Amino acid sequence: VQLVESGGGLVQPGGSLTLSCAASGSIFSILVMGWYRQAPGKQRELVAGITSGRTTNYADSVKGRFTISRDNAKNTVYLQMNSLKPEDTAVYYCNGRRPATSYNYWGQGTQVTVSS
Repeated sequence: VQLVESGGGLVQPGGSLTLSCAASGSIFSILVMGWYRQAPGKQRELVAGITSGRTTNYADSVKGRFTISRDNAKNTVYLQMNSLKPEDTAVYYCNGRRPATSYNYWGQGTQVTVSS
C-alpha cells in the first residue's frame, strides 16, 4: 500500500485547509486510517483516526476544529482543518494500519504552515 498526501500549504490563522491521502491497492476499506503530525523538535502525534466502520477519534487539541473522513470508493482519507492556529504548524502524515497485524503504512508527509 502506498499513501500520497496532498493539500498542505500556507494559511493564515483562522483559515482552513483540507488534506487528502490517496491509497493504492485493494485493501483500503479495511485499513484503520489516521493523520499524524510532527512539529520541529517535537514527537510525532496522532491528530485524528478513522476505522473501517467510520468510528473517529481526535486529539484534544483539534476536537471541534478538525474532521477526518474517508471515501472507500476513491481510496482516499481526508482531514478538514478549520480555525487553524499557529500551533497547528507541522508536517502532516497519513497512516494506514491493518487491524490485528503489525502492517503499518506511511505517506511522505505534507507541510502545513499557519502564519500571518
